[in-house]
Amino acid sequence: MAPLPTALAGRIDEHVIDSTLLRDNPLGDSAQRPLWVYTPPGYDTDPEHRYPVTYLLLGYAGTLPLWRNRTPYRQPVPELIDGIFARGEAPPMILVFVDAWTTYGGSQYVDSPGTGRYHSYLCEEIVPWVDAHYRSLADRNHRALAGKSSGGLGAIITSMLRPDLFGAFATHSGDSLSEAQYIPHFLMAARHLRAYDGDILRWWDDFRSRVAFTKDEDLRLLELLGVSACFSPAPNGTPQLPFDPRTGAIRPEIWQCWLGWDPVRMAPLHAEALRSQRAIWIDAGTRDEWFLDLGAQAFRDALAEIGVDEDVIRFELFDGGHHAVEYRMPPALAWLSQRIARP
Repeated sequence: MAPLPTALAGRIDEHVIDSTLLRDNPLGDSAQRPLWVYTPPGYDTDPEHRYPVTYLLLGYAGTLPLWRNRTPYRQPVPELIDGIFARGEAPPMILVFVDAWTTYGGSQYVDSPGTGRYHSYLCEEIVPWVDAHYRSLADRNHRALAGKSSGGLGAIITSMLRPDLFGAFATHSGDSLSEAQYIPHFLMAARHLRAYDGDILRWWDDFRSRVAFTKDEDLRLLELLGVSACFSPAPNGTPQLPFDPRTGAIRPEIWQCWLGWDPVRMAPLHAEALRSQRAIWIDAGTRDEWFLDLGAQAFRDALAEIGVDEDVIRFELFDGGHHAVEYRMPPALAWLSQRIARP
């Protein structure tokens, strides 16, 4: 693959959204958010045609410029899916690249007193804005979500909570089966925190005082701190860890807050919403460092238990780890477009 960007047959418009819902968020993060909108080939030549839309959600610590990252011999997602549309291999659709960054690296796409109203921002501000400014098919049957890791979690839980808005989703190594995903990392984190007298906020102060990700523990502790701010904040917004930072032992009441956002456990509570989905893509690598291959299987099993139609599900475990799986997204997006382009 050429190491330089490939010209798109479609285009990406870069906007800045001034969010009312994110103003005065507890972390003081900017309410002015970047939003990218991709329009496919032919969008500008047929002013009457309307398109299905998929909203793309980043993983933890992801920012929109990452979508343009390229590694040797591999193209970034926008170029790959643009090529699929340009060759007529899937029905064209609009793609919306959503920013939900916080000071802690992410929001898990939920509303939280520890981070801000990111679920509402996506559903109540971004979706109406896109429908007002682009020729979208403004209906849940033609609207999907897709993401990797925390973005995959956001795709699942948003589809469960807002089936009136979203009728399909793809989750790549999406957070699920919390005990498999997190407990091994709680134990490692407790070892890391010995250097900080068991105080993750001391680590946070150290992290902010130096070049980021120069210590082995940085990424793990950042994610656990950030998810604690999303899932288990104190009333004043302070993150509360779901484990004892000296021993790794579970703190049951706080841990239960995390389990409440586990898609495997949420599925029976939102069975009707899941059964209403037109398309569900689930995949994960068999060597996932967060054991999200086990989570993918458990979520797939949960869908079967609540009676989701086999015909709407695409499930696969592939050889790979948690990172550098962006190549999985274009075929999933093409598959989604075929499903949500239908009347």
